[in-house]
Amino acid sequence: MQRFDQLTSRPKFIAAGLAVLVALWLLSGILGKESDQAATQTATPTTAGTMSVQFQSQVAQPVTRNLSVYGRTTPVRQVELKAETSGRVSELGVRRGALARSGELLLKLDLRDRQARLDQARAGLNQQQAAYEGQLELKPQGYVSETQLAETLAKLEAARAELTRAELDLEYMHIRAPFNGMVQERTVEIGDYVRAGDPVATFVDNTQLIVTGSIAEQDAGFLRVGTLATAHLVTGEVVSGKIRYIAPVADEATRTFTVELELPNPAGKLPAGVTTEMRIPAGVVLAYLVSPSLLTLDAEGELGIKTVAADGKVVFNRISIAQSGSNGIWVSGLPDQADIIVVGQGYVSAGQSVKAIPATAQDATAAGQTAILRP
Repeated sequence: MQRFDQLTSRPKFIAAGLAVLVALWLLSGILGKESDQAATQTATPTTAGTMSVQFQSQVAQPVTRNLSVYGRTTPVRQVELKAETSGRVSELGVRRGALARSGELLLKLDLRDRQARLDQARAGLNQQQAAYEGQLELKPQGYVSETQLAETLAKLEAARAELTRAELDLEYMHIRAPFNGMVQERTVEIGDYVRAGDPVATFVDNTQLIVTGSIAEQDAGFLRVGTLATAHLVTGEVVSGKIRYIAPVADEATRTFTVELELPNPAGKLPAGVTTEMRIPAGVVLAYLVSPSLLTLDAEGELGIKTVAADGKVVFNRISIAQSGSNGIWVSGLPDQADIIVVGQGYVSAGQSVKAIPATAQDATAAGQTAILRP
């Protein structure tokens, strides 16, 4: 039935999909056993030549309309970590697939060369610091000019900058977790030599998952950021979440709007990268619970249900799918009260005068077309 919702949003595929779905519905046995008299329970001409159909009178009920949107789960954050300096991998920290806290060591490059540079920079700074302090003591006696003192100060500042660079370069040898998350992939091993800019690991934050899908332009007005919705993962999990983003502009090619659903995943047990159906409530509508076998297409390929008007003429009512389930589909677009044709709807057309006969549930079942399913 979820596939049925998708077909109704794509008019080009309705005709083929409807035939297949109705056939599967009837064969599944959900509608009950067919009677041996099924072949005879169709519209029949009366003595005057007017077709005879059977109908059931029903009153619409308020139902929450659900939009069905398909997407894929992704981590809320995912980054590719790259080496910021060159060196040989000497140590691996958190293993692949394990959780890591922000700042925790993921891998380390060989420090010996960088440590030597740091020691040299510290020695240079100490030397320049001593020279500057010595000249400050001699300046009052006139042994050091202002120019000499300024030159020594400049050398001292350069030595400080060199020390800072050496300290940063040493820190770059440690690649750490940028936030709380998990090592999804590591592309280096101990002994590998990396250069600045080489990717070394993929790190993800999957404490929340994002489901991204596309919503039809006619449905975009029903969505609001913060709306509660449910996600049905193909792996079987059902999780509640909130709409966190709706694109302000439709895609020019598809005329659809991107929508994102945020799902809590504190333990990291929900999988990322899997197909997911978002079921988003889109307001309350008046609807009927019917069997898909009652749905027909008009000349323009629009989906609808045929009813009998007070003057005895057939009316084709274009409908929308409000909800779907194992026991039928909720459809909107009909009058608040309607006489729905349940036997013979495939043999009459809109505007045609018919003889309408009230149908019993037994009559409808005998024709293999259970009509109004009771909620």
